[in-house]
Amino acid sequence: MAKTQESPAKTMPLLTLSAMVVGSMVGAGVFSLPRNFGQATGGFGALIAWTIAGTGMLMLSFVFQALAIRKPELDAGVYAYAKEGFGEYPGFFSAFGYWASACVGNVSYWVLIKSTLGQVLPIFGEGNTIPAVLLSTVFIWAFHFMVLRGVQEAAAINKIVTIAKLVPILVFIIVLLFYFDAGVFADNFWGGDAYSESLFEQVRSTMLVTVFVFLGIEGASVYSRYARKRSDIGRATVLGFLSVLAIFATVTMVSFGIMPREQLASVQQPSMSPVFESAVGSWGAWFISIGLIVSVLGAYLAWTLMAAEVLFVAAADDDMPSFLARVNNHGVPVVALTFTTALVQLVLVTTLFSDDAFTFTLKLCSSLSLVPYLLAAAYALKLAITRETYTDLHPEDRRKELVVAAIATFYTTFMIFAAGLEFLLLSFIIYAPGTILFVLARREHGKKYFQGWEVILLVVSIVGAVAGLIGLATGLISI
Repeated sequence: MAKTQESPAKTMPLLTLSAMVVGSMVGAGVFSLPRNFGQATGGFGALIAWTIAGTGMLMLSFVFQALAIRKPELDAGVYAYAKEGFGEYPGFFSAFGYWASACVGNVSYWVLIKSTLGQVLPIFGEGNTIPAVLLSTVFIWAFHFMVLRGVQEAAAINKIVTIAKLVPILVFIIVLLFYFDAGVFADNFWGGDAYSESLFEQVRSTMLVTVFVFLGIEGASVYSRYARKRSDIGRATVLGFLSVLAIFATVTMVSFGIMPREQLASVQQPSMSPVFESAVGSWGAWFISIGLIVSVLGAYLAWTLMAAEVLFVAAADDDMPSFLARVNNHGVPVVALTFTTALVQLVLVTTLFSDDAFTFTLKLCSSLSLVPYLLAAAYALKLAITRETYTDLHPEDRRKELVVAAIATFYTTFMIFAAGLEFLLLSFIIYAPGTILFVLARREHGKKYFQGWEVILLVVSIVGAVAGLIGLATGLISI
C-alpha cells in the first residue's frame, strides 16, 4: 500500500493562506463574545484580557513564523514541531490533541447554529435537542462528501466564505459605534457592583474564551505543504492574527457601550444578535443570525480540512496507522476525513446530556488545543537555547526570538492553569484512548512502543483519564 501520493502542487498564494488563518479563527467564537465577557468582567477587565491574549497569541504567531523559516522541511506545523523537538510520542500527542480539538470545536459550531435557529424554531432549543442533533448530523455528512471532492476546491470555497462572513461582523462594529453610549460604557467599565471576584479571577475566567476565538492561528502552518513560498506561511499567520485581534477586541468593547453588563451576561447565544437588535431593531437579529450561519459553516469547512490534514501527515510519517494516509482520486485523505467526521458525530451526540452544550464544547476545545500549542512554543524555545539553525544570525536576533519563544511558552502554560483541573482531566479522557493509534502504528513498523520519559507521559494521561471518569461518575465534573 502506498503511504502517500506525490507532493501536491504548491498553488496556495499568500492571500489564500491568510484567508485560511482568518477563516479558521473567525467562526462561532466572535458571535459569543458579548455574553461571555459580560458574564466574566467589565470593560477594564476585558482590556486586560485582550492585552494578555493578544500579546500571548502574537508571540505564538511569531513562533510559527520563525519555525516556518527555520524548519522549512517540516509540514503540518503543530504536529511536526512537537515530534521534531521532543520525540515521537509527544508528537503523536500533539497531533491527536490538535485533531480532537478541531473536532470538538466543530461540534460547538453546530450547537450555535441550532441555538440561533432555536430563537424562531423552539424544537432546536439551545442547540442540544434531539431535532437539533439530527439536523446537524445531516449537514455534518453533507460537508464530509463535499470535502471528498478535493482540498484545493474546498480551500477556494473557504476564501469566498471568509470574505462573505466578515461583512456582518464589520457592519456590527461600524453601526454600533454610532449607537455607542459613553455613559453605559463608563458604568460597565469596572464590572458593576455585582462583582465579588478579584480582577485576576475576572480576567482568568475569560482566558479559555480568548483561546477558543484564536484557535486556527496556525492555519497557514498546517497547510505549509501547499504554500508557493515558505515565507508566505509566516506572513499569512501574522497578517491573519492582527486582523482578527482587531475585530474580536472591538466587538467586545463596543458591546459594553450598548447595554448594561448584567444584561449582556444574560442574553441568549449568539449574543451579538440581541446586542445588535437592541440598537437597531428586530432586523438586526436576523442580520447577525444569517451572518453567523455563513461564518460558522465557513469555519467548519476550514477546521475539517485542517483536522484531516494533521491525521494524514502523521500517518504518512509512520506516527499513526498507515490506513489513515490513504487518499482518494482527488488527493483527499479519505480515511482521516472519515475519522474526523465520526468524532464530530460522537461528540455531537454527547451534547444531548449537557446543560450548556456550547460553553462545554468551547472550553473543552480550548483545553485540548493547549498541549499542541505549548509543545510548538517550547520547541522554538529549545532551538533558540541550543542555537540550532541560528549559526547565520547575529546574537541579537537569536536573543529576540528567544524572548518571543519564552513568552509564548509561558503564555500557553498559564492557559493550561487558567483552564482549570476539570477540563484538563476531561482532555485526558480523550487523549489516553488515542494512544491506541500510536501503539498500532509502532507495531505496524516494528518499533518499540515508548522511549524513556514517554512512559511518564503515558502514565500521566492514563491517571488523568481515570480521574476524569471518576469525576464524571461521582458528579464532581459535569458537562
